[in-house]
Amino acid sequence: MSDIKVAIVTGSGQGIGRGCAVEMARAGYKVSLMSPSERSVELAGELGGMGRSGSVLDADDLQALVEETLQRYGRIDAVVSNMGHGGSVPEAIKTVGFDADFDGPLLELPDDLWHESLDMYVLSVVKLARLVTPVMIEQGGGAFVNISSMNTVEPRAPYPMSMLRAALHSFSKLYGDRYARHNIRMNNLMPGFCENVNLSDAALKSIPAQRPASFEEIGQACVFLASESARYITGQALLADGGMNRGVR
Repeated sequence: MSDIKVAIVTGSGQGIGRGCAVEMARAGYKVSLMSPSERSVELAGELGGMGRSGSVLDADDLQALVEETLQRYGRIDAVVSNMGHGGSVPEAIKTVGFDADFDGPLLELPDDLWHESLDMYVLSVVKLARLVTPVMIEQGGGAFVNISSMNTVEPRAPYPMSMLRAALHSFSKLYGDRYARHNIRMNNLMPGFCENVNLSDAALKSIPAQRPASFEEIGQACVFLASESARYITGQALLADGGMNRGVR
């Protein structure tokens, strides 16, 4: 079945993860989806792929996801790791930059949350890489795309856990160094505010594109990083934020 392309997508039940799964399927990948709810199972049915309910925090679920994908398709060409705490923003975000009036928790955040976030944002990727890398070496290559955040490189107070994604970016660089010789790549995609976020008029005006991203647009950027068009790109982080972050890198 080497004439097909296969992509695992985690956290694919809704939002950015769903957008990535849909666009990967449109690009010709057979998709193997997982999320904590049954939504990934339903979406997989719509896309002609396979789906299961499970958590990236559970090593057994990750193992089962990889094994079931290999049993059905015999290969894994791409892994899209989308992970986050979820939830919605009930009130309109007033500013996209520094807010002197913001008084959210930082030192009050419990240790359990820090540890869970490290497991989610960093170690879940490491664990999947351990499972899938030998498969990709044997088949001659592959690509990992980690859905990160624009807040990784320009930290914002309302999103303190994104600082842990900086460790993910460092891991991705080291992974890229080590496995490029096997034609295996790992990159990070950093979305800005997306269509599910409530932005005030003032916040929208702070985004050069003057709008949030659609899930489809983020999914298309994911497809690019996973594709042969990006075959000379590894260990990098791509911003898809409508021009919002101001740093020149």
